[in-house]
Order: sequence, then structure tokens, then C-alpha cells
Amino acid sequence: MQRYEYKVVPAPQKGTKAKGVKTAEGRFAATIEQVLNQLGQDGWEYQRAELLPSEERAGLTGSTVNWRNVLVFRRAIEAVEVAAPVLEGTPDETPVAQPVPGPEIVTAPEPISEEVKDPPLTLKDAKIEFRHSDKS
Repeated sequence: MQRYEYKVVPAPQKGTKAKGVKTAEGRFAATIEQVLNQLGQDGWEYQRAELLPSEERAGLTGSTVNWRNVLVFRRAIEAVEVAAPVLEGTPDETPVAQPVPGPEIVTAPEPISEEVKDPPLTLKDAKIEFRHSDKS
């Protein structure tokens, strides 16, 4: 599987002077071309330009959102192949689980104690009187 690394650089905001270029648009295009060619020489492939929000401080406690233009590049990384672990032996030598013999007839165990009796602290025989008082 091919893997990539990415590089994001701020796009130039204004053009620089260039020989033979007279218009502002031409200077700007020449500046972009220089950035693309410089990174291309280092193996970076231009992908796209993005306009992204950037939240920045404004004053002591405030913040504002500025929109920034960035250029996105990528280049391939050499894939590191991980070798599969080698298991010793062959599949024919792999032990297979065998069933464990058990008793042929299974019976339920005998009860441990006698019949369950009421616990010693019950209110079964106690007479409970409810008193109702009216405070009208």
C-alpha cells in the first residue's frame, strides 16, 4: 500500500517583482509558480489550494476568525514491509485437540440441607397495631 506525507504552506498574498512581468496578476502568478517549482524539486507533488478558517486572538480576551489560503503538497514515503511471523513446524505437525472422556451417566447431586425454615427474625406471629392520630 502506498503511503504519503503531506506539507501545507501558506499561499503567497502578493506577487514579487520578476523580470519581464509588468502586471500585478502576472507577478502573483510568477510567485505561485516559484513556490510550486521549489517544492516540486524536493519531490513534493502539488495537490490543491484550500481556504481555511483560522481563529486568532484579538485584544486581551477576544478572538476573530481570519480565512487563510494554503497550498497542499504530498510525496510518497517508502513503504515499510512487515514480514509475517514464521511459525515453526508444518501444518501436519500441529496438535489437534482431543475430546476428554467423562462419566456416561450424569445425575443431580443430593440436597445439602433439610427443608428451608423461616428465618429467626420474622414478623409472622407478631401483632402490629397502627395508631392514627388526627391533628385537625
